[in-house]
Amino acid sequence: MSEELVVGVIGGSGLYEIDGLTEVREVQLSTPFGAPSDAYITGTLGGVKMVFLPRHGRGHRISPSEINFRANIWGLRKLGVTRILSISAVGSMREDVHPGDFVVIDQFIDRTRHRPDTFFEGGVVAHVMFADPVCHEVRKVFLGAAAKVGVKAHDGGTYVNMEGPQFSTRAESKLYRTWGVDVIGMTNLQEAKLAREAEICYATLAMATDYDCWHESHDDVTVEAILAVMHKNIGNARSVIKAAVPLFAKQRTCGCSSALKFAIMTAKDRISPEARQRLGLLIDKYVS
Repeated sequence: MSEELVVGVIGGSGLYEIDGLTEVREVQLSTPFGAPSDAYITGTLGGVKMVFLPRHGRGHRISPSEINFRANIWGLRKLGVTRILSISAVGSMREDVHPGDFVVIDQFIDRTRHRPDTFFEGGVVAHVMFADPVCHEVRKVFLGAAAKVGVKAHDGGTYVNMEGPQFSTRAESKLYRTWGVDVIGMTNLQEAKLAREAEICYATLAMATDYDCWHESHDDVTVEAILAVMHKNIGNARSVIKAAVPLFAKQRTCGCSSALKFAIMTAKDRISPEARQRLGLLIDKYVS
């Protein structure tokens, strides 16, 4: 079935300041899961519709554990988004991933404890496949865009998603290194899980800002150091986003667009009217 290409971007509030972005406006949405982090910024870039959302809200006022990931992803789906480019600051867990480098993630490990990370509860059960938690098509676009603009991006890496908002203890940081992880962050796994349930293609471009606290020859992570690298890299991130848009194929050939096809376990006649109303955006094509 033909669908319109709509690219969503989740990251800092400055990412939508891209040369060539036109028809920019704000869209306020309410969702069955509460309020998103902020208004969505919509626009058009090179003839492609774009939707931007500041993950922590403008002014960075929402802590990682307080982000309403379900509302954020539901709203992107409501606005027609089919691919999500997620930009996120992370700590490097590898000597060769230097502060300032980008990593195009391909795996996650979950160390969170306090966050809703599924749409399917309250009378509807679905089990989506998540062995490969990011879309290979979007990963390919990220890598191609980074190469095009000359930004160093490592191909593949495991992102361990900690709870936060505190940074790791030194013991935790050293433990994660023994697991073979590549970067550590606080936000992206819930986005990936919910995007899969919403049948949106998703990938993460992780910006290394520091060496966490495992690296004995470097200073321990500080907010000041992170912000310095982030400010330096925001222009690179915008360049990658702009270069990525024309690299997307019009139609998807991955399995993300049908992730729910065989995942819904609950019998159609056992889904309550309230649950149908709450989840209709996601499930109507399978249970109507």
